[in-house]
Amino acid sequence: MNFHDLFLQPYESYDTFQIILEAIATIFGVLSVYFSIQKNIWVYPTGIISTALYVYILFNFGLLGDMMINFYYTVMSIYGWFLWAKSSEDHIHVEVSWATKKEWIFAGILFFISLILVTIVYYYKPFIDNHFSMENVKLGLYHLDWANWLDVFTTAIFLVGMWFMAKRKIENWIFWIIGDIICIPMMIYKGLGITSIQYLVFTVMAIIGYFEWKKNHQTHHNK
Repeated sequence: MNFHDLFLQPYESYDTFQIILEAIATIFGVLSVYFSIQKNIWVYPTGIISTALYVYILFNFGLLGDMMINFYYTVMSIYGWFLWAKSSEDHIHVEVSWATKKEWIFAGILFFISLILVTIVYYYKPFIDNHFSMENVKLGLYHLDWANWLDVFTTAIFLVGMWFMAKRKIENWIFWIIGDIICIPMMIYKGLGITSIQYLVFTVMAIIGYFEWKKNHQTHHNK
């Protein structure tokens, strides 16, 4: 497959509104990651716009796990916005730290609960796709392809990453890096080429973010 087949051909069947919506969500998503690297509270308002738009986009493309995590992002962003504002002296920038053992245990619980909940949602996907009617519907996981299973896994990864970010923990970037790398081929497969490029950019930015936060913590800790 060439570039046209992977990234452009799927958009030939989309209307202009869908394309513009995905482009806007991508721009605000990149801005959100940029502000996150800078430890700037604007990560949250820009992120809320992006994730709210992706809730709609991903529901239409049947990626229920990613749709749920973006809904969770939207809610968690409000929570994170409050925490960052409360913890910031200038109401813009925050200090970061490494996660404690207790926080890692809680993160592990979040991960497994997410796996279970998203799998349950996919179990009922035929019912959801049938406009919440059980007529001629067979429940189960038989309809899932590899992208859907990856969606279940990345949802759990991103959920933990978002929680760590709200807590201003350096480890949040590790989860973003892993999840972003997985999402690149998944979004190409689903025909969301613009979004797949966004995840490629996110991967690079997350690597930068990890080293920036780590450096900032070391500098602050050594003062």
